[in-house]
Amino acid sequence: MISKTAFTALGIVMMFFFASRGMCQAKISSNTVGIARADDTNQQRPVATERNPRYRINRDDVLSVSFPLSPELNVDKVMVQPDGYITLPGAGTIFMLGLTVPEAVDAVKKSYAKALHDPIVDIDLLDFQKPYFVVLGQVGKLGQYDLRYDMTVTEAVATAGGFSATAKTRIYLYHRGPSGWIEAKELQMRDILTAKNVSEDVSMRPGDMIFVPEKSITKVRKYIPYGIGTSINPAYY
Repeated sequence: MISKTAFTALGIVMMFFFASRGMCQAKISSNTVGIARADDTNQQRPVATERNPRYRINRDDVLSVSFPLSPELNVDKVMVQPDGYITLPGAGTIFMLGLTVPEAVDAVKKSYAKALHDPIVDIDLLDFQKPYFVVLGQVGKLGQYDLRYDMTVTEAVATAGGFSATAKTRIYLYHRGPSGWIEAKELQMRDILTAKNVSEDVSMRPGDMIFVPEKSITKVRKYIPYGIGTSINPAYY
């Protein structure tokens, strides 16, 4: 069983991992790990997960912005810059990072409000960040993988090469929820694989991360003098 100190340390690692994809701060307890955006001054609590979340615009996404009634303002391709802004003629810079396409349309309309009366705006995603998931820890090949179809946690681990000989079957699934919070869930893979609790084999969502811990015995094995007759079977740990 993972200790409270180890779980807290793991939560801090998760904070730095997700911070690389946006400013955030950690809310850590012995049972859950929550990470909220640094500009969240109201200290909001986690909310229910949206059933069918819309795609949110990321850095380096390429957009097409068109004005059916004012085609001279059309922009065939514009890339979202590292700071989250795009630049449109006659409107200047507009912040797009984290917006859905309908929200981006509203943002463009507001930027042109002084020049155009109730403009009609269409925005298309030409190139965007492909859905992905990440697997870390004791698996055959850790890393980031494309989430091309509906996939469960078990299938995600198999995609990453399956469990290594040093892996625990108690793993952790991290999901980035609304308002920047990260939800952490402990899963007993042995119960899933032996059909004792298949309902735990939840579906992966874009941006999810799986962490597979190391067996406790492997951390001390190198200090044990096997050469003098000591024998330990890791299967019992």
